[in-house]
This record gives sequence, C-alpha cells and structure tokens, in this order.
Amino acid sequence: MAQPNRTSNLAPATEAMTLLVAAVIVHDCDNDRVLLLRRGPKAKFAAGLWDLPVGKSEPGEPVTVTAVRELREETGVIVDPADLRVAHVIHAAWGVEGPGGFLTVVFAAHTWTGEPVNAEPTKHDRVRWVDTNDIPQDFVTTTASALDGYLRHGPDTTLHGWDQHDH
Repeated sequence: MAQPNRTSNLAPATEAMTLLVAAVIVHDCDNDRVLLLRRGPKAKFAAGLWDLPVGKSEPGEPVTVTAVRELREETGVIVDPADLRVAHVIHAAWGVEGPGGFLTVVFAAHTWTGEPVNAEPTKHDRVRWVDTNDIPQDFVTTTASALDGYLRHGPDTTLHGWDQHDH
C-alpha cells in the first residue's frame, strides 16, 4: 500500500488569521436532552445568552483536544476525543475575540462521565440539562443554528457575516 504524500519540512500551523473554536453538544439520547450553559452578566461576549460549551483553541492544539478541554473546564463533564463526531461547522467573517473571523467546529458526544457543574462561575451563571423540545430562545445565534441543525437533520455548515455575493 502506498504511503500518503508527506511534507516533513513544514511545521504545524500554530498561528492563523482565523480563530479556531470548538463547541460540544453533549446529547443524552436516552432522555432527549442536551447540556447548555448561560453566559453570566460579566461575560466578554453574549452576556445573559444560552450557549453550548465552547472555547478557543490554544496554539498548536488539535480541535478535538480543544473541545474536550473546554467542555471539562466549563462544565466538569469529560468526553473521550474518540467519541466526538462532527455535528456542524460555523465560519464567521468576524467575532468579538476574532476580528479576522472564526471557524467553530461543533462536535456531538453521546457518552460522557461526570455530572455537570458550573465550573467557571465568573463566566457563566447556569449549566444544566435542557430538554431538546425546550431550547431557550435567548441563545447565541451561531451556536443556536448549529444545535438546531444537528437536532433536525445532522451535519451542516453555517456562514455568518459574509457578503452573500462571495459564495
């Protein structure tokens, strides 16, 4: 079998113009509920809105590691990177912490360990399971579209803030 073509003299991409972000939909299929958090009043972005566990990738960090780390840091819930499945991709032209745009890979996980807690009370004021038929309306727009798409029809892409004539 032929080996894949590799270019060993290229370093991994550790800096990029577009911010890389990971989010996780922890879906308790048996009870038809998902794990959500509500951003606190002092949050840098979307204060008071519901959201998925989400966060920025560290330089040189694979996006699956970002997803697992952010989920654990925010909720105490632990997932195995091998159990993550791509549920949605969001590509935004701009963002509060990503003026050069951001790409969010939204993963779904159906197995986890631990009970959810508000592990970052300075950033969030609630972390809880929410019935999939009772998703709050006051939700961050981009991750709301990702969650809705995942629950309705599976993997998809959301473009946000791009000139509609460019694609």
